[in-house]
Amino acid sequence: MATLERWLLPDGIEEVLPPLAAQVEQSRRQVLDLFAGWGYEFVVTPHIEFLGSLLTGVGRELALRTFSVTDPMSGQLMGFRADITPQVARMDAHSLRREGPSRLCYAGSVVHAKPRALSTSRSLIQLGAELFGDASPAADIEIISLMVETLQQARIEKLHLDLGHVGVFRGLARAGGLDADTEEQLFAALQRKAVTDVAELAAELPAELAGMLKALCSLCGGYEVLEQARKVLDGAPRAVRAALDELQQVADVLTQRYPQIPVYFDLSELRGYNYHTGVVFAAFVPGVGHSIAQGGRYDDIGAVFGRSRPATGFSTDLKTLVSLGKPAGQTQVGAIWAPASADSGLWQAVCQLRTQGETVIQALSGQDEGDAARAGCNRQLVQINDQWVTQQIG
Repeated sequence: MATLERWLLPDGIEEVLPPLAAQVEQSRRQVLDLFAGWGYEFVVTPHIEFLGSLLTGVGRELALRTFSVTDPMSGQLMGFRADITPQVARMDAHSLRREGPSRLCYAGSVVHAKPRALSTSRSLIQLGAELFGDASPAADIEIISLMVETLQQARIEKLHLDLGHVGVFRGLARAGGLDADTEEQLFAALQRKAVTDVAELAAELPAELAGMLKALCSLCGGYEVLEQARKVLDGAPRAVRAALDELQQVADVLTQRYPQIPVYFDLSELRGYNYHTGVVFAAFVPGVGHSIAQGGRYDDIGAVFGRSRPATGFSTDLKTLVSLGKPAGQTQVGAIWAPASADSGLWQAVCQLRTQGETVIQALSGQDEGDAARAGCNRQLVQINDQWVTQQIG
C-alpha cells in the first residue's frame, strides 16, 4: 500500500496523458496563432519569483492562492505564480517600456494553493492576452472580442457573457466617504446580494445614496438593466454615470459583433474589486458553475514597477477549453511502421516521409506488426525491387 501511495497526486493536481496531451498542445498552438493574428506578441514569464513583486496590486484573493517558499540563496520569500497577468504587467512597465499600445500574450502552467471552487483544478495551463497603453472602451472591446474568438475557435457552444463595471460601486462608495473596513463589508454583502446587510451598512449614509447601493443588488439581467440603472442612479456622481456609459458602449459593439451570444449585466458582481478598475467580464456555459474565461480593466498596476499604464486583459484555462470544446472531427491519418533495419535506403525513405508531415515509427529489435497496430500505425514501409514503398497494414 505504501508503494502505491507514492504514485498519488495531491488533490487538484493532475497529469495530462496521451492523447489528451496532444489535444492540449494542438489547442495551445492554435490559440497562440490566433493571438498572433491580432498582433499580440508571445512572452514567457518565470514560474517563480520574489513574492513582493508577484503579488503587487493584485489583492488578498490571489495571495491566498499563491504557494510561497524561502529562497535559499537570498533568504527572501518567493512565490510560485498563480496568475501570469501581474508578471506580464511588470514586463510592459519595466522591461519593455514601450510608448503607445502594447499587445502581449502568454500560455503557461500556474499552480494554486487553494482552488477557485471545490471541483476545480489547482494546476491550470493559463493562457491569455493583455493590452497596455490604451484607456478607451475600444481596448476593452478588443480584448472581450478576442476572448470570444478564442472560445469559439475551441468550438465551445452556448456561450453567454456577463458584463459589469466596478466604477459604479466604487463611485458610490467614494461619494459616501466610507472607511476601508465598511467598504469591504459592503462589497462582501453585495456579492451575496444581501439587501438587508447592505441596508444596515449604508444606514448612516444619505438616504438617496443608501438607496442606490441597495438597488445594485437587483440590477442584474438583460439589456433592460442598463435602462433601469440610469433611472435609479440618475443622481449619482458623474463617475458612476460615466461608468454606465462605458458599459453601454462596450455592450452595444459586442452585441453587434456577436448577436448570437446573450449578454447579461450585473452591477453588484465585482470580480477582483481590489484589482480591477473598470469594465469586468466573464464567459459562462450551462452546466459549469464558474466562469470559463474572465478578465477586465486593471489600470495603473504598473505604477509599482516604475510606470503607470492603463491595461485590460483576459485569461482562461487551456485544459478547460479542450474538455468543453467540441471535437473538430478531423480524420486520423494514422502512422507508418518502418521495420527494424539499418538499410540506408530505408532511412532516406523515413526521412522523406517525416519531412512531408507523416508520422513514422521505426521498429526496435523484436517488434512485429502487432506492435505496429498498438502504436497506431495503419501503414507500413516494405521493400519492393530495392525500393521502399508504403502499404496498408492488414
